[in-house]
Amino acid sequence: MDAAARLSLSTAAARRLATTTKTAPQMREITPRHLLRVLPWTDVNGVYRVNRRLTLTPGDGRVSFVSTGARIGVVPSELRELPSLRGYGDVPVLDALAARFVQHDLREGQPVPRGQVVLVAHGKIAKMGAGAYGGRVVLQVLGGGDHLGDLPVSGGTTAVALTSCTILVLSHADVVEMVERSVSLRDHLAAPTPVRPANRYGEAEIALAAGHQGEVALPGTFVDYELAPREYELSVAQTILRVHTRVADLYNEPMNQTEQQLRLTVEALRERQEHELVNNREFGLLHNADLKQRIHTRTGPPTPDDLDELLCRRRSSHYFLAHPRAIAAFGRQCNRRGVYPDIAEAGGAKVIAWRGVPILPCDKIPISASGLTSIMVMRLGEKDQGVVGLRRTGLADEYEPGLSVRFTGIDEKAIMSYLVTAYYSAAVLVPDALGILEDVEVD
Repeated sequence: MDAAARLSLSTAAARRLATTTKTAPQMREITPRHLLRVLPWTDVNGVYRVNRRLTLTPGDGRVSFVSTGARIGVVPSELRELPSLRGYGDVPVLDALAARFVQHDLREGQPVPRGQVVLVAHGKIAKMGAGAYGGRVVLQVLGGGDHLGDLPVSGGTTAVALTSCTILVLSHADVVEMVERSVSLRDHLAAPTPVRPANRYGEAEIALAAGHQGEVALPGTFVDYELAPREYELSVAQTILRVHTRVADLYNEPMNQTEQQLRLTVEALRERQEHELVNNREFGLLHNADLKQRIHTRTGPPTPDDLDELLCRRRSSHYFLAHPRAIAAFGRQCNRRGVYPDIAEAGGAKVIAWRGVPILPCDKIPISASGLTSIMVMRLGEKDQGVVGLRRTGLADEYEPGLSVRFTGIDEKAIMSYLVTAYYSAAVLVPDALGILEDVEVD
């Protein structure tokens, strides 16, 4: 409307003289950070050492591969991950064995060719067996880096491809020929491997006597420890916050500019801390789960069967941790089966739960370009030999536990600087404290 025709003051002009009500600065990056909330934190003075009983589990690693275009080959030295080749050092023989593996590209549902040793380079296969009542059952699901069979055992194993996959197969005839040609391989396979008694968890056995009567000679024993226990050093996340003194002096009403800058900086630092606790290759949970605690989905999407398999591998579980899209995919599988998950409360929020274990959303768990992610399950706390968070408290200029804000001065441009530092890490006390469901389809 023309100003000459207006009979009263416009709202646009009135706003210039009115008092506005403002919000504090908002930030979309802030998430619930459930992992930081539920982790029990242990105060660490420098290094955290995890002492365990000596574990005797040779040959439990995964095999690595190299690819040239569509051609895939096994790294010869990685064949030592097979239990029968543990400690074998004849490099030419390992090279010859690696060269005899034949590549097979399988479609979903196609049977795996029978062979002495089958290495899974990509995809998933299911090891099949006869059920107690005559049917066929899935005994084990194997993914990339896993293997079926070994050199001393003849014959093959029935398996089927669950997804499109690439496998390498070493035939029984090639194994026999290599053993006949190589004296060192024949001697290695024939030599008795010194076996120290171990319990069903792979730990050095503690000799005990039970159920005896009378005066019998009791066994002597001791508890052997790992000679080189894992040590966790605290990681650090840091930044320098800069605020001009003119801003702090003239524009501190109605809210303190320095405090708001610091608040948002701390929020971003905590987000990065949770990301590192999940993804860091040194101490991140995704990379520190024991190989035997990593399982694969049976069909692709996360089903109730898959989560049950995760739960049954540990004596107790406190929380699942999954990407929100993985939680939605699990919900779809429950809907398809007519199953209704439980509801639990975590951090003041309602979340779904399975078998009474809350499923916490965490968008720090990555999703690959092909739509695959992982679901973690954890037991927490030192008392339960679970997963613990590590931090250093009592820092100089501590702003929050494990986080300090130090004023570092004003430069010649009148800019104030604050060093914001957070120290943290995470430790898995025993292998079954953390389990991971891998290759979870979310689409």
